[in-house]
Order: sequence, then C-alpha cells, then structure tokens
Amino acid sequence: MSQDQPQSSPVRRYALLAIKLSVSIILLVVLFAKIDVAQLWQTAKLASVPWLCAAVAVFALSTVVAVWRWNLLLKTQRLEITFQSLLGTFLVATYFNNFLPSNIGGDVIRIGDTGRHANSKTLATTVVLMDRILGLIALVFVAALGATVIGRLHHTAAPIWPVWLWVGFFAGAAATTPAVFAPAGFGRLLRPLTVFHPEWVGGRITTLTAALARFREEPGALLAAFAGAIVVQATLVLYYFAVAYALHLDIAFWDLAVVIPMSFVVQLLPVSVGGFGVREAFFSYYFHRIGQPIEDAVLLSLVATALLMIFSLSGLATYVWRSRHPIPAPLA
Repeated sequence: MSQDQPQSSPVRRYALLAIKLSVSIILLVVLFAKIDVAQLWQTAKLASVPWLCAAVAVFALSTVVAVWRWNLLLKTQRLEITFQSLLGTFLVATYFNNFLPSNIGGDVIRIGDTGRHANSKTLATTVVLMDRILGLIALVFVAALGATVIGRLHHTAAPIWPVWLWVGFFAGAAATTPAVFAPAGFGRLLRPLTVFHPEWVGGRITTLTAALARFREEPGALLAAFAGAIVVQATLVLYYFAVAYALHLDIAFWDLAVVIPMSFVVQLLPVSVGGFGVREAFFSYYFHRIGQPIEDAVLLSLVATALLMIFSLSGLATYVWRSRHPIPAPLA
C-alpha cells in the first residue's frame, strides 16, 4: 500500500491536467463553431502593428508598477532587495504563469527568490499573499467603478450589476482588515491547526502574525500598495483597450474596465489550462450582452493573450541568464 502511494500523486496530477485541457479544448471548439473564423482572420490581418507595440509598452508599465508594489510590501517587512532583482524574478514568474497549466508556478518562483533573502519562506509567502489579496480587491474595485460609470453614462445597467461588485469589494476589504489590524486574534484563530504538528505549525503561525503586525505598523505603505494595485488593474484595462484599438474593434473603455478584471477572477477557477476557453467564453458572454459580435470577443482575448505570452518570453531569457549567472546567496 505504501509503495503505491508515491505513484498516486503523479497520476492524480496528470488526470487533473487532462480534465483542464479537455475543458479548454471543448469551450474553444464550441466558440469557434459559432463564429466566422474567416472573418476573424481577416480582422486580425488588418491589425495596426504600431498600436500592438504600444499595447505591449503599456503592459510593460503595469509590470513595473506591480514590482514597485511588491517591493513596497517587502520593505514593510524590513527586507531590502534591489528593484532590478525583483523585476527579474517577476518576469520569470510571469513566464511560468503563462506557460504552466496553473499560475501558482509564478508565485512559487517569487516566494523561492525572496525567501532566500528573508531566511523564511513563510514570511515570503505572507508578502506574496498580501500582494495577491490587494490585487484581487483592486480588481473588483476597478470592475465596480467601470460598471457604475456605464450606468451613469448610458443610463442602462451593465451586464454585471455594479451593486454586486461593490458588495464584493467591501466584503473583501472587510475580510482582510481584521487579519492586518488584529494579527494576534487572527493567530489565535489558527492555533487549532497546531494539533497536526505543534512545533512546525506553531512556528509558522508566529512568523505570520509577526508579519501582519509589521503591516499594521505601516498603514501608509499598505494604502500606497493598494493604490498601486488599482493602477496595475487600470493599466491592464488600458492594455486591452490598446489591443482593441489596434484591431479596430468598437468596444468602450468602461466596458473593458468591467470585463477584463472579471475575466481575471473567472480564470482563478482551476478548471482550465491557463484560462484558455474559460476566458474567451466570458468575453463572448459579455460582448453578446452589450450587443457586440462574439468574433470580436474571441479575437481580442486571443490576440491580447498571445502578446502577453510573447512579452513573458523575457522571463525565459531572464531565467536562462540567471541559470548561467547564479545570484549569490545572502549572508546570514
């Protein structure tokens, strides 16, 4: 029985990958069966190359802001790492996010690199989780703002009601606040977990609560990081808007401000490979609801994703360069 146990994990992993791949393929096949592929290709060939390049530049800007936000959170933990080093790590993480079945791989890279500097993977994980949480809350905020503006400008409700988005935003903020401003109480909630391994789990809970306490000591840094998260999400919407403009698609910026953030939320569901199929299906649903052709939705999603994957190859180059020029381990 014990000899078979090591084999069950790979089998389960490959089975899950096969299921995700099947979901992506089925959704894409269904979508392509409903659209005029020839027309889609004709539209793609008329794309403005300068505007596509401008879109990539906008995405590069969002990357710089994202690294600045991550660096700011690390500094609250008294961790001083050069911006250049963090940028390289972030690019490598972006590459893994785009070319692995799950975007968890990128977080593993970020945690591994910063964990060496912090001498604690728990501390590095806490910072990455805070970065993720702020990004998710900012994402819902941008979507709620976009849906609200649509209602004010066009006097019609957005396909996704702004009230639900605002509820999601405030619920996320309310759920996160106690952990930051009452870390000791949050730690007590986790104490029952020590029953599994008192020393190991207890040590990590102590590290976690200490990190949360340092966040609490610098509320200004947290607010700045949240503002940076909003800028990142807004810049990503601008990136998609530039891609849409390059493809000569008739889609309003504020509609993209709703569909882009919410598509990122949908892609968090672990049911597809890299979000393929699920992302295009959500785009198609939203475009259909606002009276836009689903061909435009599929084209925008695929072209924008292709550009992101091309950009993320810079992470592969960084990874290869680092493998040949290892970064010295920090002194203890």
